[in-house]
Amino acid sequence: MSLRTPTVRALRSAPRYISQPQLSSSSRCRHLTTSRRTLSPGRSLSEEGKEPLDAVTLHRLEAARRAYYKRRSYYAGVGFVLGLVGIYVTATWAPLPGKTEKMDSGRQNDPLVVLGKERKVVIQKLGEEPEEIPDVVETGTSTVPTFPRVVEFFDDESGVIRQDDPGMVEYQLMGLGIRTVSFLGVQVYVVGMYIATEDIAVLQKVLIRKIDPTATTLVAGEKEKLRDLLLDPVTGEEVWSQILKESGVRTLVRIVPTRNTDFHHLRDAWVRSITARAQRNKEEFGDEAFGAAVSHFKTLFNRGSVPKQKELLLLRDVKGKLAVWYDDGKSGAQRVGAVDDERISRGLWLNYLGGKTVASEPARQSIISGIMEFVERPIGTVATQVHEVNV
Repeated sequence: MSLRTPTVRALRSAPRYISQPQLSSSSRCRHLTTSRRTLSPGRSLSEEGKEPLDAVTLHRLEAARRAYYKRRSYYAGVGFVLGLVGIYVTATWAPLPGKTEKMDSGRQNDPLVVLGKERKVVIQKLGEEPEEIPDVVETGTSTVPTFPRVVEFFDDESGVIRQDDPGMVEYQLMGLGIRTVSFLGVQVYVVGMYIATEDIAVLQKVLIRKIDPTATTLVAGEKEKLRDLLLDPVTGEEVWSQILKESGVRTLVRIVPTRNTDFHHLRDAWVRSITARAQRNKEEFGDEAFGAAVSHFKTLFNRGSVPKQKELLLLRDVKGKLAVWYDDGKSGAQRVGAVDDERISRGLWLNYLGGKTVASEPARQSIISGIMEFVERPIGTVATQVHEVNV
């Protein structure tokens, strides 16, 4: 036993000489690293030499990483959508600054009488039985759902309302539409254009003679020709400008906001439109009188807020004078003021009727459609076929 023990120990402690090819120092390093990495198949060591991770743990860590980035993308998407919703809600519902100020008139009379609230509207066409039609027209928005088809308004020619002889003038709706702004299509107000019933024949005659100088009515093909004429960016503006300047037709523009706005916001948009047209025609609009009229127009709207569903009325008389009325829903409609220069009202009306771009394309299309109903009937018959029947 004593002889075998040293022999075994000697064998165990003896160096082992294994025949290996000669390797360079760099090759030996790579060889050692490879050996170290493949020492335990299916397991790896971290760079700091910590406990190696098995395949299951690596799979779980990878799944957790993917879930983390997926949650981040979900949160980013939800935040983007909520941001857009917040912008829309703020633009649609947030009230604009400014307080409603008392008008300079002090009148307590309400000049607007909506016939639809008290009467039915019946149309009597030639050779046909009387036909009852709705007394209101749908606007397409739930905030201001309808507009009256027929209204009455005090004759504002003198600027004074006389209690003994108010001089009511009846107006019929030609068309209406919604004014929208920004790429989100935020609704600002509903605008409707009315014409004095007594002046419809004048408008019929002018428009029909634009197509056929001897006709008293237009047929289908001629109506489409007139429609194209009025929709043309250049010719349409010229036709409307001539009608407004020379015909003496009394018209009324009724504006009801669908969101809280203010006089400054409305005024600035109108002034930009008026001045842009003036820049294109300096020969007619380049004098000092027009500049003074624009300044006076601005002062009329140097006021506070216009809450939604309240009523702003713009009246154009036979001479083209512009009168502005506002009803805040508390003290009745009050006269804000007037501008005598007819170029102001003409430029304001053209903002809805003619040119390459208008304030409300749906309103222009609706007005032209209403005109097509006028010109398809003989001149002078439209005013006589509309009757209001007391309910």
